[in-house]
Amino acid sequence: MGGTDANAAKAARPESLDEVRGLIDGVDRQILDLLSERARLAEQVAAIKQRDPDHHPAQSFYRPEREAQVLARIRELNPGPLDDDTVAWLFREIMSACLAHERPLAIATLGPAGTFSELAAATAFGHGGRLQFEPGIPEVFRAVAAGSVDYGVVPMENSTEGSVSVTLDSLAGSDLLLCGEVALRIDQQLMVHPEAASTPRVIVSHAQSLAQCREWLDAHYPGVERLAVASNSTAAQQASQDVEVFAVGPAVAAERHGLVIRASNIQDNVQNTTRFAVLGREPVAPSGDDKTALLLSVTNEPGALSRLLAPLSEAGIDVMRIESRPARDRVWDYVFFIDIAGHRDEPRISEALERLRPHCGQLRVLGSYPVPAIGLPGGER
Repeated sequence: MGGTDANAAKAARPESLDEVRGLIDGVDRQILDLLSERARLAEQVAAIKQRDPDHHPAQSFYRPEREAQVLARIRELNPGPLDDDTVAWLFREIMSACLAHERPLAIATLGPAGTFSELAAATAFGHGGRLQFEPGIPEVFRAVAAGSVDYGVVPMENSTEGSVSVTLDSLAGSDLLLCGEVALRIDQQLMVHPEAASTPRVIVSHAQSLAQCREWLDAHYPGVERLAVASNSTAAQQASQDVEVFAVGPAVAAERHGLVIRASNIQDNVQNTTRFAVLGREPVAPSGDDKTALLLSVTNEPGALSRLLAPLSEAGIDVMRIESRPARDRVWDYVFFIDIAGHRDEPRISEALERLRPHCGQLRVLGSYPVPAIGLPGGER
């Protein structure tokens, strides 16, 4: 840069705090104007879709594949200095607010408020969705199936404790489809009453949370009874009512119930992560970066699994996950939950599934959906 250009740049650079704040105020006004313009454009999109006689009420407004494409593009375009996940999170909230302006989505998830499931639902849909808390995972499935909500969010798999069996069993017995997923890092906190005793009479939490903190609890509170309850929020509520009850769960539960955190991040695995599934009634169109979940059943005989996987391998399809569960209606028979890369509408996927059908007693596509575009680093965000 020449001397004249350097002097011009220096002259343009604000020298005082008030000047910088004035520039920020100007940028804020521009952001507000652009947000308003985006909301007006979203209104136009909704009006065009509503003129379609075949439109589905929820899908007319919310398209998971379109949202995934927008967020992926935003990540590619991001010039910094904000990181990609932060920028994607901001745009997810913008899209959620625009959607809520037209028609808030109703989302069922495991309650009460103050659980990791609530955090997962907010991550998947932004804070513009209207959450409906259900007492259990089967109740979430029933709410979505009955049409009282648009979508559901349920825990699917934990990196420490494995799959959530009630979710897999509910999927196997339901006609609902997987429409998305979100992964949260699960940071567990030891939460106590502000006037709590030094040693608890009992430590309460959801069974999964107690299992994820087993070694820490053994080391710090050996011999203290541990009691599994319906949810982390229920545990926090009990701790708020008894100074001798300690609870394990997310920081949001402590905030909601007026507890203090006595010990932070007590999970045995610092990378402890839970994958949550998004449930819906309608299939999701291809986004360009998708995965497909399958349910397969086979008899317990030599070579059964290899015969199942052969058509996928021959087609060069990436098998991302395999899990077996005993078939509930047949002794010693098994069902397999398999995740593969790609969308069911891709020719190579659909052709491979047709070649696979003769080798299994049952083949169900549980859903094709976009690979998550947001990877938040912590469950507490």
